[in-house]
Amino acid sequence: MISMTPVLLWFRRNLRLRDNAALLAAVESGQPIIPVYVCDALDAGGASRWWLHHSLAMLESALAARGGRLVIRAGAPEDVLTELARETGATGLFYSRRYEPEARRQQQRLRKLLDEQLGIHSFDDSLLHHPRSVLTQSETPYKVFTPYWRAAAARGEPAKPRSAPDSIHFAEHSLDLLSLSDLALLPTAPDWSQGLRDSWQPGEDGALARIDALETPVKHYAEQRDRPDLDTTSRLSPHLHFGEISVREAWHAIRELQVHLESAKGAEALLRQFFWRDFSTYLLYHFPQLPSKPLRAEFEAFPWSENEEHLVAWQRGMTGYPIVDAGMRQLWETGWMHNRVRMIVASFLIKDLLIPWQEGADWFLDTLVDADLANNSAGWQWVAGCGTDAAPYFRIFNPTLQGEKFDPDGDYVRRWLPEIDRSDYPAPIVDHGDARARALEGYKSIRPG
Repeated sequence: MISMTPVLLWFRRNLRLRDNAALLAAVESGQPIIPVYVCDALDAGGASRWWLHHSLAMLESALAARGGRLVIRAGAPEDVLTELARETGATGLFYSRRYEPEARRQQQRLRKLLDEQLGIHSFDDSLLHHPRSVLTQSETPYKVFTPYWRAAAARGEPAKPRSAPDSIHFAEHSLDLLSLSDLALLPTAPDWSQGLRDSWQPGEDGALARIDALETPVKHYAEQRDRPDLDTTSRLSPHLHFGEISVREAWHAIRELQVHLESAKGAEALLRQFFWRDFSTYLLYHFPQLPSKPLRAEFEAFPWSENEEHLVAWQRGMTGYPIVDAGMRQLWETGWMHNRVRMIVASFLIKDLLIPWQEGADWFLDTLVDADLANNSAGWQWVAGCGTDAAPYFRIFNPTLQGEKFDPDGDYVRRWLPEIDRSDYPAPIVDHGDARARALEGYKSIRPG
């Protein structure tokens, strides 16, 4: 006989109803469900909080359409969920795992507090492969992407996505609830989010709309993925970050288009990005110092420059280098930046201005709508040359040549820098040739021997 005591369904980075392993398992338990979201400090960036507000609003609406109400609380998840279990008499907890260091500590504390009180059911639901499942023959983590990718790809395709449940049996309760506005996730003084509102549709429906728009990326991604002036990327990253669509559903949508369009190169190039996404989380899982410390210890001694004026000029898109400034303006306006331009602006901050990569990583975490701790940290360490699988430090992008190569007609720059041809556009804040020489001297100073 199935118990009628409730179970808690803890939503985390899986803000969707389709192909949601924790939700489907909770429904299959046959017990009435109390859906819960706990707001904590893990999504601290301003752009992330804006997105989270709207994604939760969409989830609330989807649950309400099926007769349920999302219980919103704030605080340490282990404390909040322990209290909710006591208040409701819940006998089970269902959730999807996260892999950031603090999220893993939350999960450990949660099991310590609740393991004897209720059944805990956790699921790997945001990656192609759990970080422990892809190891070298000596049972150690890979440190270079290509051999990791080959080993992970050899494990086969992800499972086909599952539909949202036909019905959800929600528990009746009289819990005190916070409203979404109580979380104060939206900017108010000032409200700088108009550009985000114009650029994005957060939530599961928005994610599905991006899936419906994948035909152009699948056709052209392989040849045009480095062109910020062209709209040929998937823009799925924030939807995947918040779990508004599963990686399985995105993967198989691309596979189906690959067959339909007979476009193998674009599809394979896009699917490879899923492995890069996994690899970033893999690095963070095995090397939890990734967000703050260089994985190559010699970079601890690099002679960085602490120049607040240069940092602010970079943040505001006022460096005098058009491709850099266009990228930083796009980021501020839309909460997103083309990946090629992310590499260019990161290289400029680190190697032209000699400002620590952590400063850039922190700025991205605050301003990106897809501010994923793993992807962001791995990307910045890659550009800085201090990660496990890193670009050589002496590979220093020339921002002028990068702009000429990847924005050949200047359309991207003109879109984000309307003043580019006016006299009030600033002169370059550093000479690239001199800056390159300084960076190479800094690199030489930390090389062994």
